[in-house]
Amino acid sequence: MSNAIHAGGCLCGAVRFEAVGPLRPFVACHCTQCRKQSGHFVSMTSVPLDRFSLTRQDGLSWFAASEAAERGFCRQCGSFLLWKPRGEARMSISGGAFDGPTGERTARHIFCADKGDYYDIEAGVEQVAQW
Repeated sequence: MSNAIHAGGCLCGAVRFEAVGPLRPFVACHCTQCRKQSGHFVSMTSVPLDRFSLTRQDGLSWFAASEAAERGFCRQCGSFLLWKPRGEARMSISGGAFDGPTGERTARHIFCADKGDYYDIEAGVEQVAQW
């Protein structure tokens, strides 16, 4: 397993994180909640909690969007950063929050039935109507 450190954070720097080791391939979510919070669909990777750490959390706030998960964002600049499923020992991280290349690609699109009418989903990547 690679011990590469993938660092990132919000737009203003009030939230910073590190993910150590390999990242899961990205999953693009088109559900209504993700689209409303981000302004578009989101693309996220995931790591086990024991390989994720917050190195600065001055601006971090959590929003319990549903019974299934909490969404982490910066209350100072509004950046959408994290998605933490309840009862699971993993953290999902927004692809745009990383400082540099991740080396991963999008493996799947989920909640495609909920996607906005103003864009198309790329061909050649698995698409799931719901999840």
